Amino acid sequence: MAWVIGVLAVLLLGVLIYWQLIIAEGAYLGRRVVTLLYDWSAKMYDRIKQFQPRYEQWFLARPLAKALFSFPNPWILDVATGTARLGRALFREVSFRGRVAGLDLSRKMLEQAAAKTKKWSDRLPLFWQNASDLPFPADTFEVVTCLEALEFMPDPETVLSEMVRVLRPGGILMTTNRIGRDAKWMPGRTYDAEAFEDMLRDLGLEMVRIRPWQEDYDLVWAVKPGSLTPLDPRPLEDLLRCPLCGAEVHREDAAFVCGAAHVIPIADDGIIEIVNAHPPRS
Repeated sequence: MAWVIGVLAVLLLGVLIYWQLIIAEGAYLGRRVVTLLYDWSAKMYDRIKQFQPRYEQWFLARPLAKALFSFPNPWILDVATGTARLGRALFREVSFRGRVAGLDLSRKMLEQAAAKTKKWSDRLPLFWQNASDLPFPADTFEVVTCLEALEFMPDPETVLSEMVRVLRPGGILMTTNRIGRDAKWMPGRTYDAEAFEDMLRDLGLEMVRIRPWQEDYDLVWAVKPGSLTPLDPRPLEDLLRCPLCGAEVHREDAAFVCGAAHVIPIADDGIIEIVNAHPPRS
């Protein structure tokens, strides 16, 4: 009898590990575990996801480029950018003339993004930072995106609220909602279509559209109320804020520095390390 109980315990443990690490990708084990898993898989990530550039362009980049056609200098914020798949797709669209800010908490994923986007590095700054505390002022970006990632974050609603905060009035939010057979195994992180739409409307968004996209995801579009007008070109310094005090920043060699002399380091690979922001060192 004891051996039966032992076998059942091993099987139960195996199921639990599979659920936590494969289906939920560490989501219930905390931000550090999720980040570690993405760090481990970074070099293989595009192969694991079976990355299809034409697919990304057809369903994501082309509709966004079309929506922004009358805006000569748009900024897009791509939250949980990973290997910068969206940025790469957008820059292959001739009509897209804007810039993409990619943000992720996995340093290894950002390293892959930097390596894969070298020829566009002047148009694609990369930020090492968590998504629940975006280092940008309100009403900054024409578009904010977050694809295939919300369900792996500790508090999806907080992330969505931050995304809406930094979105310009009249701007577009594009995100995904997890569906399919595995969605039911992620309580509190996934939503049925009606609940997800209600949540976006409660955040002040309108014109919410939910459409089938992949086997495991719906693609969701929404608009922040207001009128979106073209702006003159805005350098990165105009968008970034000090994560320690919220002040404006300016560039000094390999760092951004605010008026209080807080330092946001820029690594040798060009990644802006928000998580390593610190006071001036004597």
